[in-house]
Amino acid sequence: MLPMVQIRALLREHDDPGHLERPADFDKETALDCYTRLVSALEEHFGPSCSSGLGQDASFCGVIHVPADVTGLGLPMGVAMSNFGNYFVTAYMRVGEGVPGGEACPPEEFVTWLDGVCTVMGCTFVPTELLREPYDGPVPLAAEDLELAAALVAAGLAEADDNDEELVTPDWHDRYFEYM
Repeated sequence: MLPMVQIRALLREHDDPGHLERPADFDKETALDCYTRLVSALEEHFGPSCSSGLGQDASFCGVIHVPADVTGLGLPMGVAMSNFGNYFVTAYMRVGEGVPGGEACPPEEFVTWLDGVCTVMGCTFVPTELLREPYDGPVPLAAEDLELAAALVAAGLAEADDNDEELVTPDWHDRYFEYM
C-alpha cells in the first residue's frame, strides 16, 4: 500500500472545487470498465452473491456489497470506487446503522488483497481510517446543512442536536464517496 502521506497528497491533488461529482476530465467509459473489473474481482473472491450498483449525483462511481454470510466475518462488507483519482477505492465493514459510527475497517488480509487488485488495475486503495480524517479541502461540503440547521434552531422549528457536530466536521469520505 502507498504510504499514508502519499495517499493524503493524492486526495488533495485531485480535490477540485469546480467539480463535485467527477473531475473535468472524467472518462465515463474508462471508469465503468475499471468498476466492472473491480466487481468481477470481488465476485471471483467472494462468489456471485455480491451485488453492485452505480452512483448517481455522487462523487463515487459505484459500490459493491458483499453479504455477511460470505465474508467469513459475520458482517457485510462494502467496496466503493470514487470518480476521482485514477480511481480511489475503499472498503468498509458494516457493523451497525449510521455513518461513521456504523462502520469498521476490514481485516488486514482483505485490505492487502484489495490493495493488490487496485495496484493491478491502476487504482489507489484508500484505507477507511484515512477517509475518516477531517476534510480540509476547498469544497464547502457541509456549509449548507449547518446553515439550515442553525436557521431552524434559531426560528424555534428544531432543537439543537448532538448529531449537529457531524455537520461541522466533514471527512475525506464525504468528499470522494458520497452523494453530492
